[in-house]
Amino acid sequence: MTSPRFERARSAEAKRIRQTAILESAARLAAEHGIREVTLTDIAAAVGMHKSAMLRYFETREEIFLRLSASGWAEWSEAVRERLGPLGDAGTSDSEEQISTAAGILAETLVARPVFCDLLAHTPLNLERGVSFDAVRSFKTGAIAEVQAIGTALCKALPITPHQGGSTVSTAVAMAGALWQMAAPGTELRGFYQSSPELAHAVVDVAPQLTDVLTALLRGYVTEPPSS
Repeated sequence: MTSPRFERARSAEAKRIRQTAILESAARLAAEHGIREVTLTDIAAAVGMHKSAMLRYFETREEIFLRLSASGWAEWSEAVRERLGPLGDAGTSDSEEQISTAAGILAETLVARPVFCDLLAHTPLNLERGVSFDAVRSFKTGAIAEVQAIGTALCKALPITPHQGGSTVSTAVAMAGALWQMAAPGTELRGFYQSSPELAHAVVDVAPQLTDVLTALLRGYVTEPPSS
């Protein structure tokens, strides 16, 4: 199949359409090959555009993926808050059940977004370092707002403070990013781990491990003396 050939965008709407096509192609390539393997040339080829022309729409390859990370934050936040809502309205007195359910929601919604989990590791290591400060500010402002929104939803579901809610969200995304890289899903490295009995401990199952970590953290917060 021949890739579409785009002419230079002549209006704000045309530019938006080009940017959307670039982002969608980058997300598809990332899902197929992982963030690390996708180059600006790969993205340009996928949208039928010369690499130099991409600079009219995004500063760098890193900005493309940082925009995808921003979208990932918004989508994940909406999904988490939607699932945490009924938990906060239930009013159950079984705090242990509430804790395990909340931890599971955070973990499951993250693992359901593999590209976002991949982005979570690359964002602080590479993406934020390859764009302008204005782009970093825009991304950080949005991500912080989503952390606060999810933290607030956690506070409604569990007897924890806003600071504890925000810390739980920060821990969830940090661990998800790290565990996802360790899991190396869909790569030759994971296949090597799985085929080597002596390396079985290196095969990481992200969802249950992340759930365990978040359960322990939330349990500690819920049982922490109010004075601390």
